[in-house]
Amino acid sequence: MVTALNPARVARAREVVASVPDPELPMLTLADLGIIRDVTAEVTADGERVVVSVTPTYSGCPAMAEMRADVSRRLAAAGFGAVEVHTVLSPPWTTDWITDAGRRKLAAAGIAPPGSAPHRAVGGPVPLTLTLAASTVICPACGSDDTQRTAAFSATACKDLYRCRACSEPFEHVKEI
Repeated sequence: MVTALNPARVARAREVVASVPDPELPMLTLADLGIIRDVTAEVTADGERVVVSVTPTYSGCPAMAEMRADVSRRLAAAGFGAVEVHTVLSPPWTTDWITDAGRRKLAAAGIAPPGSAPHRAVGGPVPLTLTLAASTVICPACGSDDTQRTAAFSATACKDLYRCRACSEPFEHVKEI
């Protein structure tokens, strides 16, 4: 027999999961990134089970194994029983899911947050362009929009490198996906 956990206990599990930091952008939580799809909890004959559904920032994200392990460790430390972390690929994650708080945290850490993601048809193919889309990236240090892209990739594939022409500071930018 399976019964739902009481709502306060489920809410506590959600809080724990929401507070897990992203391994690649540790100033952000999984909630800030907008990748948590669902957290449920139930009591089975074998005990308590928490099921967490997460949409990775992209399907091959190498940080997913660390996220799964961290979610499981933190829920266990908070006194929860068995934990399952499921990957949900549809709909695909978009940088539009990053919360306003997450965008502020990125900027405070010297990383330019993404602008609006390109439009994509629901259920349709993801458009591919072979040229760099024109966009304005604001310098997180001085606020200038006089910036120049210097490299297509940074420490992770989801970021590129920029330099501010106004203050000369180099900085990372989270790409719009």
